Amino acid sequence: MRQEQQNNARERIVKGTIVTFTDHYLANDALQHIEDGSVVLDTNGKIAWVGASDDLPTRYSGYDIDDYGDKLIMAGFVDTHIHFPQYRMLAASSNGLLDWLDRYTFPEELKYSSDSYAEAAAQKFLEALFRNGTTSALAFSTVHSSSVNALFQAAQEKNMALVTGKTMMDRNAPQELTDNAQSSYEECQQLIDKWHGKDRLHYAITPRFAITSTGAQLRYAGNLLQDNKTCLMQTHLSESLGELAAVEDLFPNARDYTDVYDAFDLVTDRSIFAHGIHLSERELARLSEAGSSIIHCPTSNTFLGSGLFKIAAMKDKSRPIKMGMATDIGAGTSFSMLATMAEAFKVGMLNGYRLSAQEAFYTATLGNAEVLKLSSDIGSIENGKWADLIVLDPKATDVLANRMQLSDSIEDVLFSLMLLGDDRAIQATYVAGALAHKNGH
Repeated sequence: MRQEQQNNARERIVKGTIVTFTDHYLANDALQHIEDGSVVLDTNGKIAWVGASDDLPTRYSGYDIDDYGDKLIMAGFVDTHIHFPQYRMLAASSNGLLDWLDRYTFPEELKYSSDSYAEAAAQKFLEALFRNGTTSALAFSTVHSSSVNALFQAAQEKNMALVTGKTMMDRNAPQELTDNAQSSYEECQQLIDKWHGKDRLHYAITPRFAITSTGAQLRYAGNLLQDNKTCLMQTHLSESLGELAAVEDLFPNARDYTDVYDAFDLVTDRSIFAHGIHLSERELARLSEAGSSIIHCPTSNTFLGSGLFKIAAMKDKSRPIKMGMATDIGAGTSFSMLATMAEAFKVGMLNGYRLSAQEAFYTATLGNAEVLKLSSDIGSIENGKWADLIVLDPKATDVLANRMQLSDSIEDVLFSLMLLGDDRAIQATYVAGALAHKNGH
């Protein structure tokens, strides 16, 4: 299967309006905008050349051309917090996070003990990502090694950059979904040895959150992170007030929620914490000092009523925190990073922060790649990087087409796309130079 995908990554030129970031969105000339641009893809799935079509070297003149006219060519979206086994669970009504886990999430995740179920689900999951222009992701799997194997296998066949890990849970979950501290350590290390660093695959040590892990298990997770220096760590932090109260009961000696993880060496520059809505100033300072990342999951937070994320708190120059953005499927209500950006804009406005389109698109591409420590390979359209590309149609719907008549800058074009766009705006998705999705096919 993987060989078939690589063969599809033939030499070709993708033409259109190139929009990409080559630096932090606030840097001078960080946004590159080439109205009639060409991206040359090689047979290895990498970018061989990028620039204005008029400057295209003659050595590429015989290549096949995918010409998208004035549509936008961008780096593929990177989703930094998404739950693979929850892909069917969008819009599952509940009374908040903990109730939602008990009523919907845990029963769904039980199904992933079946290899065949996990394998079929992995294919559907990746199809949904590609349809929405997401070419790389940091995903939760389940407690079962079979779910991790299925997702890694499916991503490997597509030559996709994917990070995932076995969920670690040894309490406060159905017995069939729990492991124990020792077994989870051993299974995680086996999965790391099998998959981490293979092709474009990476492992993330994944304790679900402090409520479902004993101190012994969190200690083992910390040991895994220390012993495997290139692995990431992902978990949840400070999502809802009910969660905070439960963590306080379970860890009465901790200063706060962040301190729980810190006590087990899980607050590092490789640590990625989803949500971070209700953090104290002490916690924010500690996360900044450690170089940890916080992932904003706006559609999930508003759907579950967890709270309104404070983007401005991440931007404090005295203690800045690296911020990513993610769909958080299945509490999140859309696979679309465009819809996610739209909700982030609204949440920001309610908190007095106006999220610009440039900042949002940067975060969803190069910024999220930096969170995953993959920005040397993905996140922007640059020579030598993987050809993970999407083509966006700013006139994909009547509403967008009419709105485009008023746009007079690339910022305005991007702004209308992020507020009004969805999967219909994704004209095509390329993963490692191979066409993984085309609208209408």
